[in-house]
Amino acid sequence: MHSEFEMSMMGELNFFLGLQIKQLKEGIFINQAKYIRDLLKRFNMEEAKTMKTSMSSSIKLDKNKKGKPIDSTMYRGMIGSLLYLIASRPNIMYSVCLCARFQSCPKEFDLSAVKRILRYLKRVMDIGLWYSKSDNFELIGFLDADFASCRVERKKQ
Repeated sequence: MHSEFEMSMMGELNFFLGLQIKQLKEGIFINQAKYIRDLLKRFNMEEAKTMKTSMSSSIKLDKNKKGKPIDSTMYRGMIGSLLYLIASRPNIMYSVCLCARFQSCPKEFDLSAVKRILRYLKRVMDIGLWYSKSDNFELIGFLDADFASCRVERKKQ
């Protein structure tokens, strides 16, 4: 356990495991904008057009599709990087986990779905999690899952 003196010598926490942390009087803001910028640079998508959603509702990914195979090492790297982002970006969890199912033999179609997630993140990279210091904490969540049209496992609601 650190003493009060030792903590003040360390200074304010700004970055921790890829998370950007802003400590304010009203609360703490956490996001991963720098990590997203680094991802876009790593996968040559800095100049890519942005998207309003992480996945199109008309796209249906499935296991038995035809198409040109792509480099599975690169695809797995993209998926791994996106899975790390889920810690502060739960809004991409469904899309990333769906794309992660096709890591063993990804096709061009799968890659375009992953690139769409990156293009969406480019648009919303400055959004993050806000933890208020006030006593009036209210958690509001939204869910939009469409298991009925899942081609992989045909889950029903």
